[in-house]
Amino acid sequence: MAGDRLAWLPVSHTIVSFHAHPDDEALLTAGTLARAAAAGHRVVLVTATAGDVGLAASSFGSAATLAGHRMAELHRSATAIGAARVELLGYADSGLDGLATAASGPDGSARTTFVQADVEQAAQQLAALLREESADVLTSYDPTGGYGHPDHVQVHRVGRRAAELAGTPILLEATVDRDLLLRALHLVARFYPLPPGFDVSSFERAYSPRSEITHRVDVRRFCDRKRAAMQAHASQATADSGDRTLAALLRLPRPLYRLALGREWFVQPGRTPGAKPLDDIFAGLR
Repeated sequence: MAGDRLAWLPVSHTIVSFHAHPDDEALLTAGTLARAAAAGHRVVLVTATAGDVGLAASSFGSAATLAGHRMAELHRSATAIGAARVELLGYADSGLDGLATAASGPDGSARTTFVQADVEQAAQQLAALLREESADVLTSYDPTGGYGHPDHVQVHRVGRRAAELAGTPILLEATVDRDLLLRALHLVARFYPLPPGFDVSSFERAYSPRSEITHRVDVRRFCDRKRAAMQAHASQATADSGDRTLAALLRLPRPLYRLALGREWFVQPGRTPGAKPLDDIFAGLR
């Protein structure tokens, strides 16, 4: 009888969410992670870099100063999500074009930019953490790195190899439904002027087509946590030239925010997409 009762106890899993920079976790995965944490699962955030050359207002300083701000913001975001642990792999931010030069760490040692890092070495580092945590799920990014940031593409390479090395049961590559995104952008363009230089057609190669998506996770009940995670990244909301995308998304009225950001998408490599994407990231463990 005791065994029968234990069989009905909820099972706790561990999900490690791997990102390139602080704030990436908030935009693509915060709702899914908050939902997992609320259900009693262990959530671990890992970033490859501290985002030390990210675009930010000059009031946040540069390099080491900005890195300190961004890591503090990441910890506040983790609290909003309900994450149990935050880790930094320690690579230097490669910059939007991937051309940033290597930087020095707090101890004066040289740090390789993430895009120049040896994939096998970085994957071994992440795999060690996956083994330490006995991770059931790893999230990384799709092959395009979302919108193509070099560090995001490297997250895809390193995450896929690390899951293989550690034998992590489920790898989920965070993405956006490209079909839905393009329809939304074209609709917006009909009624509102887009920023100068904004090229809708560039998104025809970004993220993943709907036909490849295996998981569509409903996070509407956790939009307040996702919003709080995004708000934690104040340094990424503005630049000297004006507000950035994060600020624009945070200005959305709550009903519209819930509609626009209330679902998150993933591709599970090797899994054939079903007629209806899965809503449960732990389904393959049941």
